[in-house]
Amino acid sequence: MSDCLICAKQRGEFVVPGGAIYADEWVYASHAHFAEGQDTAYLGWLVVETRRHVPGLAELSDAEGQALGLLATRLSRALKAITHTEHVYAFVIGHGVPHMHLHLLPRYPGTPREYWGVRIDEWPEAPHGDERQIAALCEQVRAALQAQ
Repeated sequence: MSDCLICAKQRGEFVVPGGAIYADEWVYASHAHFAEGQDTAYLGWLVVETRRHVPGLAELSDAEGQALGLLATRLSRALKAITHTEHVYAFVIGHGVPHMHLHLLPRYPGTPREYWGVRIDEWPEAPHGDERQIAALCEQVRAALQAQ
């Protein structure tokens, strides 16, 4: 779809920090892009998307579901190993952009409990990275995926 943010990203119409971490015929993964007016993002916030434009989990083919689940698992392992996080959250919210995408967010050691879950990136001391730091993390994640 021409007006879908995720479809536009996958077509290369705008660049996300660190570029594509992984892409095949079924799924695409990258680091989350910067919020409007920001020059940093929560470090390690990865997004796994389907290539096909579908609104959610229920509309996935079995092959898409398997590819999405396997990549999310492998990315979560990589994040834990690289960032030494305690936990990796997986969220499918879907009301902002109607294209199936799964958010993976690491919870760093010392994160206060009131910021666990969907508020993880609101913690004032949470690690945020600029374009260079995000690109370095993405390169580490790519290498970890290849090693798996």
